[in-house]
Amino acid sequence: MTASLNLALVGDYRASAVAHQAIPLAIERAAAHLGVSASFTWLPTDQPGVSDAVRSSDAVWVVPGSPYKNDDAVFETIRWAREQRHPFLGSCGGFQYAVIEYARNVLGWQDANHAETDEGGRMVIAPLSCSLVEQRGEVRFAPGSRIAEAYGAQSSDEGYHCNFGVNPAFSEALEGENLRITSWDASGDVRGIELNDHPFFVATLFQSERAALQNKNSPLAIAWLQAALARR
Repeated sequence: MTASLNLALVGDYRASAVAHQAIPLAIERAAAHLGVSASFTWLPTDQPGVSDAVRSSDAVWVVPGSPYKNDDAVFETIRWAREQRHPFLGSCGGFQYAVIEYARNVLGWQDANHAETDEGGRMVIAPLSCSLVEQRGEVRFAPGSRIAEAYGAQSSDEGYHCNFGVNPAFSEALEGENLRITSWDASGDVRGIELNDHPFFVATLFQSERAALQNKNSPLAIAWLQAALARR
């Protein structure tokens, strides 16, 4: 009997967003690659019942598209997935919010903020020195990391659509016992993180889902589905 996965996509869908066009295709390709069936529910952040839908899913993906209509729902989703060891993938905005959630609730930086939506405190997520809106670039992966294992490589050329990323002033302080920085760009800026004490908690500033628009598999979408299968 073919395994069937129920996936939650948390974010405010926009048909014009390239990543939002790519994600359903990436999931479809990942499911076909693994020989499973997968259905997904797109959960607008301002929709009542987001938490219940996330809790009943096999895995959750906080998708690009920040600022979200309801930031609190996004932070609640990320915290729940982190604490409950639920398979989690975050890309672009999902990556940015995952870093802030960790800084606030694990490191105790209650004033950790995002420069796109806040004006004070520790700007853990700050404007990039160069915009990455519809840009591509090489990212390198830490040997032995979940990202490297998913790709089966030490680097990859990836696409972006963002103006904000991890503030380099906080990179060293963010990394500790649990959070590991596992992806960087050519300049050494943070492009991906994962949690050591979690079965699968991976977040990247780049959008691996865009591979599906080139009729290629997204390694992280496949790894995410594998984690959901393992959980079951």
